[in-house]
Amino acid sequence: MFKNSRERDLKLKTDISKYEDKRIKNIYDIKNEDNSEKIEIGLNEEIIRNISKEKNEPDWMLDIRLKALDFFNKLDMPTWGPDLSELDINKIATYVKPKSKINKTWDDVPEDIKSTFDALGIPEAEKESLAGVGAQYDSEIVYHNVKKELEEKGVIYTDFDTAVKEYPELIKQYFMKIVPINDHKFISLHYAVWSGGSFVYVPKGVNVEIPIQSYFRLNARGAGQFEHTLIIVDEGASLHFIEGCSAPKYNEINLHAGCVELYVKKNAYLRYSTIENWSKNMLNLNTKKCIVEENGKIEWVTGSFGSKISMLYPLSVLNGKGASCEFTGISFAGNGQNLDTGVKVVHNAERTTTVVNSKSISKDGGICTFRSNVHATKLAKKSKISMSCESLMLDSLSRSDTIPVDNIETDDIIFAHEAKIGKISDDAIFYLMSRGLTEQEAKALIVRGFANPISKELPIEYAVEMNNLIELELEGTIG
Repeated sequence: MFKNSRERDLKLKTDISKYEDKRIKNIYDIKNEDNSEKIEIGLNEEIIRNISKEKNEPDWMLDIRLKALDFFNKLDMPTWGPDLSELDINKIATYVKPKSKINKTWDDVPEDIKSTFDALGIPEAEKESLAGVGAQYDSEIVYHNVKKELEEKGVIYTDFDTAVKEYPELIKQYFMKIVPINDHKFISLHYAVWSGGSFVYVPKGVNVEIPIQSYFRLNARGAGQFEHTLIIVDEGASLHFIEGCSAPKYNEINLHAGCVELYVKKNAYLRYSTIENWSKNMLNLNTKKCIVEENGKIEWVTGSFGSKISMLYPLSVLNGKGASCEFTGISFAGNGQNLDTGVKVVHNAERTTTVVNSKSISKDGGICTFRSNVHATKLAKKSKISMSCESLMLDSLSRSDTIPVDNIETDDIIFAHEAKIGKISDDAIFYLMSRGLTEQEAKALIVRGFANPISKELPIEYAVEMNNLIELELEGTIG
């Protein structure tokens, strides 16, 4: 598409200007009237049964929900990361039904819901650059569509509720197999009250050349969102899946505890890109895991903005010879934010490869923590692992930590881990200001340069989105 990186950067700069002219600064903080239907606030067996009844689910799914509820009540809260003591599940609405059924044409979506997604750029993105789109509003999918040529190739892309009813044997084969029901307290909560999400199956040898996107919008105050995403990329197939998230700010806690299960088969390829912009009253406690078979490849590209607290550590299990994982991520924590993120990888076969490039930015007392957990088993001979973590603090109030845990059980391996933590250079600021930039413009230029390796890994539309979020964070105008 672009002849060289300079051409792409010029296009990115032009699109940022157009993007900022076209969108109001606080577009992410749009609130609609909270008139969705809420099942009783809190969590108990009656609420679980009501959710299942509302969805007209098969009995086997209700059994899973009730089993998960039992685990949730027995498991302890995590105590090793950010403080979660302000979360009271009895004050969270675990299921919020929007005033819309699922629609296959955008015009059929209710006007107030449609206007929110219009402002976020979803229909335009679909027309210009996407092969399929799913849009979730609170607890349910309100719009879903996939291009006919993908369906003709046998690609399945639907909402997860529909998949449970239309592809039950496929769901039973893969659902909860990567992330077990008792993995931790919040995954048990997820399996008890999950709603919405996406299901993708790419058949053997099929190359999905254009990305597929699901966008999750939580509008209701004091509510939770618990979507489940399950993707299977079969042998020799390829896919780029994009996940977007946002929510307006309220003066009470909202909760996100989604789950992502990914299967990358032999010689297959999956890129999973995420731009998260939750509001700063959100507790983002998400779980993402992937199993990669022989010569398969998983690429994680992630941008974490917003949320009061985030705890997210995508796990890749490299089970086949020659399997590989790349993780490219950035997080930006401002005042009152504690973003605890990272990556986990298990090397369980020979000649497997991991490359991690993580960056974080903190300002106004924000806290960024990067945790890595790498386990190379005795089977991982001749494997290669490269970890790079860079942190930039914009003032003396902020904090950044890197916490690596490495368990290497074989000597026949190449392992490198580099971490850098530094403050923004006063000399660089002074130099740029001497060339006519304001202090704010100088800081923004330095931060964009720091983030550039991450934005280059995103499609142009989402690189623009990420750069705009960085600008808003620097101005302190997000949530």
